[in-house]
Order: sequence, then structure tokens, then C-alpha cells
Amino acid sequence: MEHDNRHSVSVAGVILDETGRALLIRRRDNGHWEAPGGILERDEDITTGLLREVFEETGLTVELETLTGVYKNMTCGVVALVFRCRAVHGTPAETDETRDFRWVTADEVLSLTSEAFAIRVLDAMRENDRPAIRHHDGTHLIEPVRQSRPGDSPRQGVEFSGPDAPGKGHRRRP
Repeated sequence: MEHDNRHSVSVAGVILDETGRALLIRRRDNGHWEAPGGILERDEDITTGLLREVFEETGLTVELETLTGVYKNMTCGVVALVFRCRAVHGTPAETDETRDFRWVTADEVLSLTSEAFAIRVLDAMRENDRPAIRHHDGTHLIEPVRQSRPGDSPRQGVEFSGPDAPGKGHRRRP
């Protein structure tokens, strides 16, 4: 049996309001709180797919500000591109794909979402000069496997400490 090494590409838009809060949606299919987004269609470019997914899940038209992170689900082979966005038209509303929405602070993100999805939102809330690159198993962050060198001992997990820890260095708007 051949192993399929293809990956899916998903996009998510972390929409920030003027106070720096992020918009989370509660999905109808699984009840999870997440940033709006989804899998790109095969013939769809990244920007068009992001704008479509955000509109389908929130009713908002957004403008992309910057790519804030690239995240790979090592379990199911989905690579997610996450962008910081701002709403330019519309009001958040429940849709066929969402059953609730909420503007949240960084601390609220941590209490509502799993580690793997919280970090996407938290990375977008930070003022960083480059996108984060992270890996997860669908729930928890993991470190990528790296080439071993003599004397190396692989780490099994990610510790949250320092300036990149969740809850640290979040973007605040004036």
C-alpha cells in the first residue's frame, strides 16, 4: 500500500478590533472556538480563499495585514497559514458554519481554545517582525524532529516561557 504524502493547506484570519481583541467563532460542526478559516479549494489562491472563508464564517469583509504564522498538524498533514486581519465592512454574525462569535482578550483565548489553536491567535496578537513556524498534533504544540548530532538529546515538548510564551508580548492598539 502506498503512503500518500500530500498535504492540505488551510488559512485562518485573526481579526483584531481597535482594542486588540481577537474575533473567535464557535464552529457548528464540532463546537470548538477558533479563528475563522478553512481548507483552500484546489483552484483557489491564498488571499481569495482566506477572504471567502472569513466571510462565510463571520459575514465580515476583511483586509489582510500580515502573515503571522505557519502551522503544521503533524497528525493529519494540514499546513495552516494564519494572517492578522482587520474588518473593513460588515458586522459579525452567526452563519451556516458558526453558531456563536466572541471578541476575546489574550487571556480569554487561552481559556477557550486548545493549545494548538490558541497559539495561532496569540501569535497574531503579537507585534512580531516575522511569522512564527510551529508544529502540533491537533491539540498540543510539539517540536519538529531535527537532525541528531553526537551528544544531542531530543526534547519532547515545548515549554511556554520567555517572550514568546502565550500571554506575553501581545499586540495592543492605541
